[in-house]
Order: sequence, then C-alpha cells, then structure tokens
Amino acid sequence: MVDLRVKIGALSLANPVMPASGTFADGLAQIVPFERLGALVAKTVTAELRSGNPTPRVAEVEQGMLNSIGIPSKGVAHFIATTLPFYRRFKSPLVVSISAPSADAFADLAAQFNLPGIAAIEANISCPNIEEGGKAFAMSPRATDAVVARLRAVTGMPLWVKLTPNTSDVASVARAAANAGADALVVANTILAMSIDIETFKPRLGNIVGGLSGPAVKPIVVRMTYQCAKAVDIPVIGCGGISSAEDAIEYMLAGASAVQVGTATFLRPQAMLDVIEGIAAFCARKGIAKVSALTGAVGDADMAIDALEAVP
Repeated sequence: MVDLRVKIGALSLANPVMPASGTFADGLAQIVPFERLGALVAKTVTAELRSGNPTPRVAEVEQGMLNSIGIPSKGVAHFIATTLPFYRRFKSPLVVSISAPSADAFADLAAQFNLPGIAAIEANISCPNIEEGGKAFAMSPRATDAVVARLRAVTGMPLWVKLTPNTSDVASVARAAANAGADALVVANTILAMSIDIETFKPRLGNIVGGLSGPAVKPIVVRMTYQCAKAVDIPVIGCGGISSAEDAIEYMLAGASAVQVGTATFLRPQAMLDVIEGIAAFCARKGIAKVSALTGAVGDADMAIDALEAVP
C-alpha cells in the first residue's frame, strides 16, 4: 500500500492534496468527505467586513477562468465565532488564509489566530500593499521580507506564504520569504489577465482586470514551483491549473511537497478525491512506496539550470 503521508514543516498531512483558498467552503462537506483531504484551506479572512468587487466577478475563458472576487469577507470575529467551530469537527488540519493591506495589519490579524483548531496560517501576500502604492507584497523581495518578518514576530504557528506569479524574479521573493521565517511557500496565486466582450466592447469583469486560473496557467506555475524549490530549503506547495493526478504529480516532480486544487473543484466537486486516488494508483503502478519520493524527482541532473534566476 502506498504511503501518501507528507510533511509541510512540522505539520503532517495524510496526503498531499488540499483545496486552494477561495475555492472551498463548508457547503462542500455535503458531497466531499473532508477527512479524506490532506488539509482544509479556508476562504481568505480579512479583519473587516468586505463586500468584494463589482460584478460581474467571474468570466470563463479558453482553458481557464478569470475572477475578480475582491476577497469578500464577514470579518475575523465571524470566522472565529462561526466558521472555526464548523471546521473543528474534522480531523484534517485547518489552514486559515488571511489578507491585509499592510504589514502591521497582517500582523494584527495573524495574532488573533493563535487558537486551538488552527494548524497553520496561510498569508496571502499576493494582495495589494497600501505602503507600496497598491503593488502586491510578493512582487518584491523587500516588501515580502517586511511582511513575513512582522508575521513571524507575532505567531509561532506554522506560517505558509502564498506568492504571486506576477513578479519577474519569483526565486528572490521565495528566498526573502524563507529567510524572514516562512515555514512553507504556496506557489502561486492567479495571473493578472483581462478579457473583452467583442459584441459589447466592454471588459468581461466588473473590475476590468482579474486573475487567470485553470489549465492555461499550469506550465507557468510549474516553472515557478521548480524555481522556488531550487531556491529555498522549506517546502513548496504547488497551486495552479491542477485538475488531475497527472497534474499534481508534475508539480511534485518539479519540487512541490503538496498541491492545492482550485478551479477544477468548480467543475467537478469530487476533483480533489480523484487526484488523491490517481496519485496512489500512479505510485502503485511505478512501485513507489512513499509519495514523498516524488518531490523534486525530476530528471534534471545532467541539464543546465542557469536560467533559474530570470526567465526571458
């Protein structure tokens, strides 16, 4: 029998498959047994009540989807009072995703989640930083270092840092996060994109620009996962366009210790279970006793990797 267990720093998971934040909510428990997932990643929480971006918020595009949801949130108090008790019912570890507009605000929010029933914090530093003119924290090593250091100073919990693909040097950003105290990296959030309705001449999203997810982004984020895994010694969690076991295995070969499934769940609520079962079947067929052996097993030993720092 294949051993599907993996470790993300000090946190042990029964298998390497979990949801991507924003694509998973408590209602899914009616059709997906949460105990079978490696971890549960809740929808991103903000300190304040947020209504989100103007509609339309989602647009289907070839090989993926655009979204500009705007992180609607009922706030931290509602999460602690209502959402957290629901997730405590399940044995799979709960990862709380948080977002804030400044390093200090991130720290204030994270400090409120040192609570029983929470296994890790995922800091979504792909969100706009008001101290950098609205640029995402994870677009620069300096801003990344500042926010992760503030987070590390207020919490001893496992700290996962979610990076943005919208940067020219993801390896340097990854190193900054690791050096500042991140326990793992989530690579990556959605890619900035736009679509226009040629009949109406109008942008197809109410916010004009949104994030591209789905199969179209997978080759880009696999590359980024590979770069980050080569750049740091902490675990990397791959996220982007995963809809099958084969996709997940490709990420793991590139260096990911675990994966997050997002857009595929909207199309097939059972997608994460299919990925888990498919990984187990693949390993059994290949005679691989432990799924963790896949991590970083890409056959690149005799190949040049000089282009890791900057890809033209």
